[in-house]
Amino acid sequence: MFFSRLLRPMFRLVPDGTRIHFMRGRYMGLIVSAVLSTASIVLFFHPGLQFGIDFSGGIVMQVKTPGPADFSRIRAALAAEKLPQQGVQRFGAADQVLIRLGVQPTAQATDAAVTKVRAALAKAVPGAKILRTNAIGAAVSAQLLRNGILALVISLAMILVYIWFRFEWEFAVGAVITLVLDITKTVGFLVLTRFDFDLVMVAAILTVLGYSTNDKVVVYDRVRENLRKYKTMPLRDLIDLSINETLNRTLGTSMTVFLASLPLALFGGESISGFAWVMLFGIVVGTSSSIFIAAPILLFLGEHRLRRDSAPVAPAATRSKPAVR
Repeated sequence: MFFSRLLRPMFRLVPDGTRIHFMRGRYMGLIVSAVLSTASIVLFFHPGLQFGIDFSGGIVMQVKTPGPADFSRIRAALAAEKLPQQGVQRFGAADQVLIRLGVQPTAQATDAAVTKVRAALAKAVPGAKILRTNAIGAAVSAQLLRNGILALVISLAMILVYIWFRFEWEFAVGAVITLVLDITKTVGFLVLTRFDFDLVMVAAILTVLGYSTNDKVVVYDRVRENLRKYKTMPLRDLIDLSINETLNRTLGTSMTVFLASLPLALFGGESISGFAWVMLFGIVVGTSSSIFIAAPILLFLGEHRLRRDSAPVAPAATRSKPAVR
């Protein structure tokens, strides 16, 4: 019993009964979010996303060399074969190489390009092994890109419908606007980090959307409960109260998912680390936006509608007292 009481406070991220006035910083939160999202949109157009093979098409070959890779020799060997190379880069360990080739016009041309790469590597780097080869044509990559964008749009539409039916329209609009801002920031993160934007990253963004939506629903649920419980409390104070009441759960869930994703980002390898880094970024953005973006938008949209029939209660210190006779 003694040890349980001693250890219990160590696992509470926020003390009980906090009364942080989050809505005092609502304008700053919205301004910072708008600036970051605008910058992300600018980055999307220039320099733009680095599309992976799923969306750009072409050939990707992962090669393992007997020792540390000599990139200049590999590039020279590919150039001698007149192959449309897009890049030769390190892939994880020093003896791992990723070779990217441009889109080939036909399947026969794709097979011929792969054969040329094998021959060039056999001459330039004896003992090199090709671990995997992925080839996607232009038509398939365009279809995958359309499907990826369609998946994001459908997800946002379904979230809008779900929250609209579960809450009032102010909640739904606030959540979708916030999620769009979260997506734009995530796109900006992808541009800055130069991770390949492929189907894995689409899955990462959808995962971030799901997590961020769940976080916002937790806060919205408490707001709705408090709207029924405190009939005359001003909406600004009620939202502050709701955020404070759910703060331990919000931060606890975020910290758990963050710590679970961190090892994947650090030690998961090239195939999964990009997904994990996007998850880490999305957790931070989704948690902060639930407090500083979604809540202020709800306040602006519902201040006169959700509390249109109530007036703020005067503080006890300012109420008139009966005259003493």
